[in-house]
Amino acid sequence: QVQLVESGGGLVQAGGSLRLSCTASGGSFSSYAMGWFRQAPGKEREFVAAVSRSGYSTSYAAFVKGRYTISRDNAKNTVYLEMTNLKDEDTAVYFCAEVLEHGVKLDRGEYEYWGQGDQVNVSS
Repeated sequence: QVQLVESGGGLVQAGGSLRLSCTASGGSFSSYAMGWFRQAPGKEREFVAAVSRSGYSTSYAAFVKGRYTISRDNAKNTVYLEMTNLKDEDTAVYFCAEVLEHGVKLDRGEYEYWGQGDQVNVSS
């Protein structure tokens, strides 16, 4: 049984930084491509970033504009989302997701497993 647990969220001021972590258990982490998604109140869950299972390939949503970095440490079964220059519109619940694929995946429907989400609140 695969389980994903996000951590690192919280309240930050606009312009600040935050690092989210997602730790996986119950599977072979290095065999999975990973993604980050977010969902604001009243809105659909949207793609944020993805990384291939090797960590060599990444993809980002256009709104990231160089502010976020996704990375993974397969030895720790963990994927990270480093967020800088945060804006109030970044406020959302952030989810990590996992799929048994090689390359980056951008669509919600492509992912098999999801964490419970972690709240990020950006105040201006």
